[in-house]
Amino acid sequence: MAKRDDDPASRSDEDNPEWTAAAVKKARPALDVVSEVFGPRVADELRRGRGRPTKVDTKVNQTLRLDADVLEAYRQAGRGWQTRINQVLRENMPGDQKR
Repeated sequence: MAKRDDDPASRSDEDNPEWTAAAVKKARPALDVVSEVFGPRVADELRRGRGRPTKVDTKVNQTLRLDADVLEAYRQAGRGWQTRINQVLRENMPGDQKR
């Protein structure tokens, strides 16, 4: 594609001027502006924590020693092998704790 001499993208835009260093220093976080314009309740609804949301039913990291052939058999079955081991353990839990 040939480059045009009068490229619209290279022209200045009065409605959206290029940011200057002074404008960057003066900028505020978006949630502060939302809180002013729409109120703190809306800003709180938009705010979210860092990272992935926590699950209600979290797993516990536990070391478990298994025979090598048992582990290899589950791994050879493909993706989800840990979930399948968890299901077998759940089905064989002692007492009435099964879900």
